This record gives sequence, structure tokens and C-alpha cells, in this order.
Amino acid sequence: MTLLLGVDTGGTYTDAVLIRDEKEVIASAKSLTTRQDLAIGVGGAIRAVLEQSGVQPQEVSLAALSTTLATNALVEGQGGRVALIYIGFAEADLDRHGLRDALKGDPALVIGGGHTHAGSEAAPLDVGALEMFLRTEGQGVTGFAVAGVFATRNPAHEIEAARIIHEMTSAPVTCSHQLSAKLNGPKRAVTAVLNARLIGMIDRLIGRAQDTLRDLGIGAPMMVVRGDGALMSGEQARERPIETILSGPAASIVGARWMTGADHALVSDIGGTTTDVALIRDGKPAIDPAGARVGEFRTMVEAVAMRTTGLGGDSQVHLNTSGLSGGLTLGPRRVVPVSLIATDAPDVVHAALDEQLRNSTAGEFDGRFVRAVPGVPVAGLSEREAGLLARIGMQVHPLGQILRTRMEHGSLGRLVDRGLVQVSGVTPSDASHVLGRVEAWDREAAEKALTLFARRRIGSGDMVAKDAETLAHMIIDQLTEQTALTLLESAFAEEAESFGLPEKDLARHVLLQKGLARHRGLLALDAALNVDVVGLGASAPSYYPAVGERLHCNMILPQHAGVANAIGAVVGRVTMRRSGTVTSPAEGKYRVHLESGPVDFPASEDALAALEAALAEEARGAAEEAGAEDVHVHVERDIRLAQVESRQVFVEGTLTVEASGRPRVAHA
Repeated sequence: MTLLLGVDTGGTYTDAVLIRDEKEVIASAKSLTTRQDLAIGVGGAIRAVLEQSGVQPQEVSLAALSTTLATNALVEGQGGRVALIYIGFAEADLDRHGLRDALKGDPALVIGGGHTHAGSEAAPLDVGALEMFLRTEGQGVTGFAVAGVFATRNPAHEIEAARIIHEMTSAPVTCSHQLSAKLNGPKRAVTAVLNARLIGMIDRLIGRAQDTLRDLGIGAPMMVVRGDGALMSGEQARERPIETILSGPAASIVGARWMTGADHALVSDIGGTTTDVALIRDGKPAIDPAGARVGEFRTMVEAVAMRTTGLGGDSQVHLNTSGLSGGLTLGPRRVVPVSLIATDAPDVVHAALDEQLRNSTAGEFDGRFVRAVPGVPVAGLSEREAGLLARIGMQVHPLGQILRTRMEHGSLGRLVDRGLVQVSGVTPSDASHVLGRVEAWDREAAEKALTLFARRRIGSGDMVAKDAETLAHMIIDQLTEQTALTLLESAFAEEAESFGLPEKDLARHVLLQKGLARHRGLLALDAALNVDVVGLGASAPSYYPAVGERLHCNMILPQHAGVANAIGAVVGRVTMRRSGTVTSPAEGKYRVHLESGPVDFPASEDALAALEAALAEEARGAAEEAGAEDVHVHVERDIRLAQVESRQVFVEGTLTVEASGRPRVAHA
């Protein structure tokens, strides 16, 4: 008998499951995710499943972790302070592919160096400029990103820059060639910047998870789910945390398939921060050939083809005050539900809510609170940001007591972006408490907060809603509407070419909306989502039946929908992919581009064979290092030929080697 432990750390809850022989869930549990010390939430969930099942810690054969923390951080614009070393590019290249947006005002150095398409040195690396930058701008940086022009053809300058950075700062360094073998330097640089931004967060999560397993007496190896649903070792994930973006959503698809056996369905997973939608086709999730997109960023990370939207149970509720009709929108930022923060600081929260309710007019910050997140590095703060963080301290405060000037609004936003501070406000989770659908936290605090929100005024001068219950229904209806739109956009994205219009335009088109409403007039209009939807997430049973009715589709809610991510974490395989290129810089010369530098061969087949051998060794080694056994290797070749004077000429060859196997398990 093998006992597999799956753990998923989300924005709100940490889930754990125990699966016997990959066939049966024997226990599942949830614990609140504790940002100040992730080990508390992880440990609470694991202890609960061990207690439920009666399993001894030493009986666990394998532990695997999935997480939405990296995805959530990128959607919400959070993470550490980074610096980009951009080698051989022009300053204008910082504006391509959203690279400047990814930097979010963090420093970047554009210096001479880089290589040509053939892998030869284009210009010497400007070591002096790099060392000067590190002395003046390197303080407070939690991770460096290095991207060189044509580094996938020859990574020598990236490797040398990384060595210098590590010697002078000891900070972690991400080289773009390590994340993708493809060209497109600016896009690789975006991926490297995001990886550097996530390193601290994911390192803390994995480190604390491993500590927790050890403290509980679980000696089984720990794996981490990648964004394509495959497994890698904890050490590999710490070096390449960008590969864990969409880890949680990818695990949920694997879990959905395992629970339902669905061959063709949309999977929609609602969490506290995001809703993730993907398509299962022929029993498998599709891999996005353009690279994972999270929020506004397109990366070069292989991941499931998934639409991630900032919409969840803890999404911030916004009031539209323009126009006469008003209206609500949700997300994309997550806030701490008032009903939840009231369980941590009931006296402070209820006293503030009661005082605000006694006031005759609605205040700008009514029903909103703020608290710091301990344990997050604070280097690189401005004087105003540091002063605001010190004022918040370690207590929960009404937001209106903390913000004293308009300029501090921007400082608070930057503290939230860095993950140093959390803001609390009205969310769909609070609405569910008011309506009695959920009873996990403080219903009375939720009702007071919604009462305060309901008396705010829209453009016509009318109140938003007559009472808390009416507002709660409005919030849930808006969640239903935005979820339905997300599913429609995902469906249209699969079939957009046949319509010739952007999927967003189609999903919101008046004719489609009339068809969903079953319009009957001179025209009879009917529309429906013509595929089953698997609804996942702890709140799916509360929200998704209405979504199924709205879209006239079959909504499947599996028994263990609330812990699908944790299930998917331990039923996947270890898979490692490595890619490389052979070019022909001159007739009769075939160049293999390796990590150690270019190597030339006189024949194309010799070059391809050498590349295949090198990639296979690297992929197999990475799979075995990740803990795989019985590893199988599969090779795909993409050879580009040109017709020249009635003969075919080799132009370029790209090889992708995949090494895959089941993770080794520990036997008691």
C-alpha cells in the first residue's frame, strides 16, 4: 500500500489530502493560509488529515505541493524588488513585450555585450558598468535577472554576469537562457524578471513546507507541481520558481480528470484570488504553445493553456459611481474578507464598524482595515513607505486611522504590491456569510460591513442597496455574471478564428446575451455553452450552480472539488523537457548551441545526434534528480529545410527531449 500526501497552498486556504494507492481519497482537510508563517497553515492541514485517517507520519510514501501563490502574486503585481541586467540590447527594447511594466519601476542596466545569431561574440561584456551598477543600485534587491541578446545561442555573457553578481551581492540570479531555449530576448527577459521577483516568496514556501514535513516525522520526498502539471523536486522549484506559475491550476486539472474521468470539458477552479479556466481535450490538458499567460504578462514558461482571471471569493468589491445606475465589479485584487479579519481582531473590527455605523454619512474608508505581514523582507522602501509600515506595526487598524494624506495612498499600494501589507474589505465571501451560505468566519462583522457599503451613494444620489442582504445578492449575482463571461471568453478563445472577432467582443455581444436569456420576440434566440463544466474550489458548490443555469450547461461538482489541487499534486508524473538548436552558419558547418558554448560539426546528422545525446542526458538527469524512476525519453525533431537550386539545404533544427517517469516513493 502506498499513501500519497498532497498539499496545496492557496491565497486563503491550505488544503491537504491523503490518497491510498492512487485510487481513493481517505482524508481531506483545510487550514487557513498563514502568510506570516506558511508552515502554520501547512502543518495544520497535514495534522488534520493524519488525525482523520489514523495514518502515522512514517507511513506516508510521497508528499507533493502545489501552490497558487506565484500565480496570485503576478496577477496582483506582488513580489520582491528586482534588478535587470540587459546585455547587448538597446534601451528601447525595455518597452517591448511589457518588460518595463514587469519591472514596475525597479532598476535596469543596459550594457554592452551579447552574441550573434550564430553564437559568436558581438561585443565584449561591459564588466566595469556592471560592477558600478551593483555598487550603486544593488542594495535592497532580492533577486537579479540577466538577459543577453542571443543568449540561447551562447550563454557565456549571462553566465559571467551571474558570477559577478553573486560574488558582489550574494543575491539569487536568474539567467534567461536557463528558462527557455527560444529566441526573443525581451520576452525571455520578462520571464527572467518575473522569476527573480518570485524567488524569495517560493523559497520561503518550500523551505517552510519541508521544515513542517520533517517536524511532523514525514521522511518521504517532497515534490512540487509545475505549471504544466508535471512534478519536480523542491530544490528545482526553489531555483526556478517561475515554473510554478499556474502550478495550482495545473494540479486542479490533473485532479479534475482523476476525479471525473472527463475526456472533454471546461474546468473552472475558483479560489480566493483567481478563477482559472482550462480545457480538457481527449483526456489531457492542452499546453499553451505561446507560453503561460498570467494576468498581463506572457511568459516563455511551458504551462497548461489556461485563462487566469482576478476573480475569486476574496475579490475586492468595487462600486461604479459614474453614471446614474451605478453597479458593482469584482477584482482583480484580493483583499482579506472583513468576516475573516474579524476572527483575528474582533474587538478592533467590531468597535470600528459600530462607530462607522453611528455616523450619519458614509466615509471613504468605512468597512476597510489594514495589517502588516511579518516575515517579508523590507529592503528598498522609501522613507514615506517605511514610515507608513512602521505606523501600521503588527496590529489590525481601521484604514482611515492609518492614511493621513493623499500621497500615502500610493505608498500603501506599493506596500501591498511588495506583499508587506494586507488590506481588508467587502468580498463575495462576506456576502456568502450574510446569506448563510458559509459559516466559517464572523457573520456579524460581514453584515455590518455590507450595511456600511450599501449606504454609499451612486451617481443618481440613491444608496447602493436598501440593506446588507440585498447587497449580498447583488455581489453574488455579479460573481455569477463575471464567472460566466470568463467561461464564455475561454470557449470563444478556442473557436475565435472561425468567428473572426476577438473573443471578448463575442462573449459580451448583445445577441449572445439575448440568446442566453432565451429571448422571444419576432426572433427566437437561444444560446448555451455546449460542453460540460467541472466546477472546482471550496466555494464552487455555493456559486457554480447559478453559473450552470446562466450558461444552460451541465455543471459537474465532484465530491472532493474543494481539494482538487491537492489531489492533482500527487497523481501526476515527473516530466523534464530540454530543447536545443542546430544552425548552419556556413555551408558544410553545423553548429550545436550548448550550455558550454557552440560546437561545430561537418554533417547535420552528426550535429543533431550530438545535440540529442546532450539534451537526453540533461533531461534524464533532471528527471532522476527530481525523484523519478523508470524514466522514459521521447524526442521530437523540428527540421527547417530550404530549396536551393533543386536541392534541399539544412537551415535550422530544433530538438525537444522529454524524460518522464513516476516519482519514487518511500516505503515504511
